[in-house]
Amino acid sequence: MDKIKLAAKTRMERGKKTNKGRKEGLIPAVIYGRNVEPESLWINNLDFIRLLKKSGESVIIDLNVDGKSDHNVLIHEMQKNPVDGKYAHIDFFQVKMNEKIETEVELIFIGESEAVKALGGVLVKNMDKLEISCLPANLPSHIDVDISKLKTFEDHIAIKDIQLPEKVEVKVDLETVVALVTPPRSEEELSGLSEKVEEDVTKVEGVVKPEAPAEEAKK
Repeated sequence: MDKIKLAAKTRMERGKKTNKGRKEGLIPAVIYGRNVEPESLWINNLDFIRLLKKSGESVIIDLNVDGKSDHNVLIHEMQKNPVDGKYAHIDFFQVKMNEKIETEVELIFIGESEAVKALGGVLVKNMDKLEISCLPANLPSHIDVDISKLKTFEDHIAIKDIQLPEKVEVKVDLETVVALVTPPRSEEELSGLSEKVEEDVTKVEGVVKPEAPAEEAKK
């Protein structure tokens, strides 16, 4: 397994005192795990963004703290500032390479569906992540879902139809539907939908449907 490396520095600042570090391009973080003493860290914002773009969220990271100690970690949670969208905090979970982990892995939809391309259907994705269990060394960065199997509106892809990497177990029902294609709406359905929306709007408080002029009403 190719390890993804990321550098970290010990963080002493807490609460509002972390604002100075954020302005300097650092992200407050914490590392914890079973029988692991929590440790507060600083992560370089640009290094973290590059890691996500290159490897994604579901990857074992070799986290080096202060150039001394290395930790095998997973990204457990990422918080973003709702105003500027920048990363506000990261939680890392330290794993043991000889113990199985349970985590979610991103589903990547590949290929082209005949039901979408030729029949004008709409692709419906019922999930974008899959809960799995495996040893850290076998953790995939993502799992592909080939939608070329969706040739008609009767077809669907269940978890049992996905080709999983070796030594990876799924933690949900194998019959769970991952993706399907629904037929396009007919003109009658679209017309009925427009009428329903118009009717609902007139029921909203403060919205009054304009009445026809008196002359037109007599016709």
